[in-house]
Amino acid sequence: MQALTDGSRLMTESLVRSGADVFIGYPITPANNLYAYSKNRFKTFLAAPDEITTMQWMCGFSIAGHLPVTATSFPGFSLMMESINMAYMMELPMVIVLVQRLGPSTGTATCGAQGDLTLLEGMLSGGYNLPVLATSKANDCWTLAEKAVKTANKLRSPVVFLTSKEEMMTQFSFDLGLLEEISPVKRTFYSSDETYYPYKRDENAIPAFLPVSSNKHQVRITASTHNEQGILEGISEAALKNTLMISEKIEKNLGSYLDYELDEKEDAEILLVSWGVTANAVREAARELNNSGKTVSTFIPKTLLPLADVYVDIITKYKHIVFAEENHNSQLKKLIYGARVPSNVHCVNKIGRMIDPMEIIEEVKKHG
Repeated sequence: MQALTDGSRLMTESLVRSGADVFIGYPITPANNLYAYSKNRFKTFLAAPDEITTMQWMCGFSIAGHLPVTATSFPGFSLMMESINMAYMMELPMVIVLVQRLGPSTGTATCGAQGDLTLLEGMLSGGYNLPVLATSKANDCWTLAEKAVKTANKLRSPVVFLTSKEEMMTQFSFDLGLLEEISPVKRTFYSSDETYYPYKRDENAIPAFLPVSSNKHQVRITASTHNEQGILEGISEAALKNTLMISEKIEKNLGSYLDYELDEKEDAEILLVSWGVTANAVREAARELNNSGKTVSTFIPKTLLPLADVYVDIITKYKHIVFAEENHNSQLKKLIYGARVPSNVHCVNKIGRMIDPMEIIEEVKKHG
């Protein structure tokens, strides 16, 4: 069945069906559609007075056993970062939708961008990572929203869902029959009679969860450096080990939320790489090039952080790599290569407007 929709509506519906039960937010362009749709779809909806309060309430609901969601853009996200660090340290499941717009600062609220990736890579004090997923086409708003909820629940962690103004606000005709069925996440809480240690980990480094409403066990939740019992011990060996295990949990379980799109063509020497909304231009450019006899492969990572080793394995097989990103400094390229970029890596970058597929095609023609 064809319907006129937008990414915000698909994402909101998927989040609810996946088991997220609370939306808390403060309206901000271009995340306003998510805020508006969530008011009618979530079991509980709270309009916060500001973004700092939003994230504090998110933590409170998560501690009480709910799976909350919020949506914002950079100006609001910047106010949330201290509390997101708190949620990371407390190991609280939640989903934070970050709708990118042109920055720095308040920038231009009605102009899209892909400018927040390196912000996310460094947002946690200590240099640790949260799981970061990114939409790159309409169906991702459905499937990756489900993955975000289920990853937050499985890992007992905040998950950032990265998207953009065009993906959330542009209406399009979409066949709803293409959407897969979604079942709500099965939430399990600690049920043993043995003493509950809130940060005691299983073989995957994930601690069992128990809401603070438990009448059976004492529940300690803290954002300060703590041991597996949730007791503050400064920089004791046990407390520092627990801090490192939070990071290990995110890294060790990467395979459970790893998602990417790879279209490899036989004999292709050029790889087109992009993420987010610019992936659509890359797909179109690749179709034009391949139809005209110029063979290229495409790679679209959708799990952006932590950066997977397999991404480097894919990219390094090619003679030339062309990154296309709607930012000034090729943020994905920077994450992969750091300060030393090989001479066979090329870029197409824009700010203030989306990249045209012809710009990618012209860059490819320069390299063979």
